[in-house]
Amino acid sequence: MAYGPNLLDMYRQSGVMIGKVLQGKKLADLPIERPTQFEFVVNLKTAKTLGVTIPDLYPVARRRGDRVTILFCCAALVR
Repeated sequence: MAYGPNLLDMYRQSGVMIGKVLQGKKLADLPIERPTQFEFVVNLKTAKTLGVTIPDLYPVARRRGDRVTILFCCAALVR
């Protein structure tokens, strides 16, 4: 299992920040950005070996091969 920020969302946020810098804003004037979307990834083969059943969480989960990713948003951090 792994838990952390959604990297695709982090790349999008980085692009927005780079765009602001290219428009002439100073780095010191830009706010610190925190991730707002997180993901929880479970390896299904390992879960099966350990006897853990992962329920089918469609549509909030993506299954790719032997892992399932559950995406969620932390509303408290959204501006």
